[in-house]
Amino acid sequence: MAESLIYCELGGSGRRYWALLALLGVPLALGAFAYFYIEHYGHIATGMDNQIVWGMPHVFAVFLVIAATGALNIAMAASVFRKAVYRPVAPLSALVSLALLVGGLAVLMLDLGRSDRMIVAITKLNPASLFARRVIFYDGFMLSVGVYLWFLLERRMNRYIKPAAIVAFFWQLLLVTSTGLEFGFNFRAVYDSVLYAPMFIAFSSAYGAAALILVLLAVCRWEERPVSDELLRRLKNWLGISVGASLFFAVLFLGTKYELARSRDVARFLLFDGGVYTALLWLGQIALGGIAPLALLLRSPLRRSALGWACAMVILGGLAQMYVTLIGGQAYPQILFPGLVESSSFFDGEIHPYTPSLVEVLLGMGAVALAAAIIAVALRALAMLPTRLDQSAGPQA
Repeated sequence: MAESLIYCELGGSGRRYWALLALLGVPLALGAFAYFYIEHYGHIATGMDNQIVWGMPHVFAVFLVIAATGALNIAMAASVFRKAVYRPVAPLSALVSLALLVGGLAVLMLDLGRSDRMIVAITKLNPASLFARRVIFYDGFMLSVGVYLWFLLERRMNRYIKPAAIVAFFWQLLLVTSTGLEFGFNFRAVYDSVLYAPMFIAFSSAYGAAALILVLLAVCRWEERPVSDELLRRLKNWLGISVGASLFFAVLFLGTKYELARSRDVARFLLFDGGVYTALLWLGQIALGGIAPLALLLRSPLRRSALGWACAMVILGGLAQMYVTLIGGQAYPQILFPGLVESSSFFDGEIHPYTPSLVEVLLGMGAVALAAAIIAVALRALAMLPTRLDQSAGPQA
């Protein structure tokens, strides 16, 4: 018979906890300063222009949204697919998912230039636009995950956990698939591939698992909660499979781009001639975010410090991947008339330069700090983790 799990709030002394919040408050304050600075001076204060309209804040925003959908996978494995070993961390999985999404949406909204008119974009949707429909996907995902988390925490609602989890699972797939197709249906040369949908699903699983494991390790170290080797082994294997799948789809995407004659120049740009984008692709996405953590994760037994380093490398590699995808995709010259030569004064045929400004980086870091602060406050206020994570958990109601 499975032992009963006793959940409790985040412990530790009050002084230590307030010091943590004060530490998180520094990047939050700098992010707020960056927003008001951009709001006052306009986007001329950033490195963005008419060619690069999605800058460094969008790199953070899309990464956080993708990681949010992947962080929910552990909870879905516990509640939809009845994997009891993940049951103790299911509430934490849902919490991290919601916090990452809020952080991503915050920087996305603050980077639009006229955030005071966001209500117009929300209330006057263009149903023919995939960008506009994603607002519905965001709202549905937050609502479904919020209801699922409520059912997990409220004992009287435990009987409805599985139906709520199934709804959240399908909203998760809708959100991550639509995010991938937002690039796949884009007519820019670097995009224009339906492989973005399964590729982003793999990326989300890797980035979300890495973020969740880092939070779990940090919380357990904060107050020395014991964690079973079996749970960490399963999470390590999950992360390893996700990183391997991400590498597979990245190689498949680049290979198909290179094999097709109409996109071979694009593939050469990404693989060989792209300067900083080529360096970030090989050293950041492939080496740091793929091969290095995979080599660590294949070691057995794996120490917890090494697992934490592997997760950090996956996250850094994910940011590099998003930079290559977002910025590199816009920097490459847009092909308006395939097979013909275009000539004008608007950078035709030129690789457009872009250097992110400090305020853009601060705005993105503020979003990460916001997600971390939400997690810290919620764990302190609500009982979301068992006192011991080295006990077995029975099936859910």
